[in-house]
Amino acid sequence: MKKKFVGFGELLVRLSPEGYYRFSQTDTLKVNYTGAEGNMAIALSYMGVPSMFVTKLPDSEIGRCTMRKLAQFGVDTSKIVWGGERIALYYLERGASQRPSKIIYDRKHSAIAEADPSDFDWDAIFEDAGWFHFTGITPALSDSAAEISGQACIAAKVHGVKVSCDLNYRKNLWTPDQAQAVMKPMMQYVDVLFANEEDSEKVLGVKAKDTDITSGKLSSEGYSALARELVDIYGFERVGITLRESISASVNNWSGILYENGTTYVSPKYCMQIVDRVGGGDSFASGLIYATLNDMEPQQALNFAVAASCLKHSIEMDFNLSSVEEVMNLMQGDGSGRVVR
Repeated sequence: MKKKFVGFGELLVRLSPEGYYRFSQTDTLKVNYTGAEGNMAIALSYMGVPSMFVTKLPDSEIGRCTMRKLAQFGVDTSKIVWGGERIALYYLERGASQRPSKIIYDRKHSAIAEADPSDFDWDAIFEDAGWFHFTGITPALSDSAAEISGQACIAAKVHGVKVSCDLNYRKNLWTPDQAQAVMKPMMQYVDVLFANEEDSEKVLGVKAKDTDITSGKLSSEGYSALARELVDIYGFERVGITLRESISASVNNWSGILYENGTTYVSPKYCMQIVDRVGGGDSFASGLIYATLNDMEPQQALNFAVAASCLKHSIEMDFNLSSVEEVMNLMQGDGSGRVVR
């Protein structure tokens, strides 16, 4: 039996106008259930990796709907803890052309933010586990969520489980000083780190050179140096970094780099017409984890992760529902979008 992937974090209800309507134009909102680590559990399960998601949800009809969304895609929800008063919400207005997307969060006092460390039996959770993933979002929710995340990392290492982290800085949750105070000590447990244009600076205080995310100017050489510095400081086995060049809200160039054992690997670049960009980083991370679990060489692993996350941008909502076959086809150059008959 394959070792399972375990994700830990917050699940939210996503509420968004249909299509590209603005909040002020709509009187209906489409409902979905999402969250960074949950998105990854779904993507990996869809690709055939046994996956579990751990969180705390209110024991209500909405909480049960959220759990059933994960179960719908084969994710093990048996270790979800029930309790608390509410589930977090976020509202998304999708941008187009030169109008950016807009997200409004309503997540204070959620069940997971107010969870107690005693709620989770990590020894039972990590039975038969091979990989544990968390993001910088979860420790930012509350002091107790940060403590639980740290305990999970420690337990994962005791059980010989590989640990990965996506820094995922969220400025509405904490300041860079707060993020660094919490996250830097946790990096000693992390084997594989995921980051994007600004996360390493905000969360770990290490900045990429020759890069301006507002203008879209990115330097793969600067990110290679950044990854090398992060490995030198924290001893990560691998650092994966996504490179997003925003031409507009509708058109982005997308690529990535992987740093491992002193070598920097650079992926092909895709020019994407975006349907829904939320979850792009999650799909990169899940793609790289899938490739690692299936013993792909570093260059192939990076190419797989970038192709998987490229496809995610063409899919409505937050989950990457791309099969391994579809990702491999794109990796091999089939990006025409012709009808498959």
